[in-house]
Amino acid sequence: MAIKFHNPKSVALAGKYSLGAEVAPNARLLYVSGQVGVDSKGKLGAGIEKQVELTWKNIGQVLKSAGMGYKDIVKITGFLTDARYMTAYREVRGRFIGEPYPASTLVIVSGLADPGMMVEIEVVAAK
Repeated sequence: MAIKFHNPKSVALAGKYSLGAEVAPNARLLYVSGQVGVDSKGKLGAGIEKQVELTWKNIGQVLKSAGMGYKDIVKITGFLTDARYMTAYREVRGRFIGEPYPASTLVIVSGLADPGMMVEIEVVAAK
């Protein structure tokens, strides 16, 4: 396997993520630029749940183009424009990301490139 996840019992784990993800030597790495909640025509999704869903679908398309899938993700960095979106973010993410969970960071920011955007997610995948 190209990924080994590390979750030492001596460090508290506060959610569905791994504390560390180790990529094997000679694995292919894919850095996916921040994706946002727009459909294939560039239309922004209505509401946080739809935007998170579209964001993960866009990530899936980039992964697929590299011969990878969601299980190959080793690191997620998510950006939300409001802390109140965390529940929806986590719920929708759970539809796409399962065990073993990748390493993950979630940041609340004051804004994204377009004022209507509520979420942006970038990932690193390895295979």
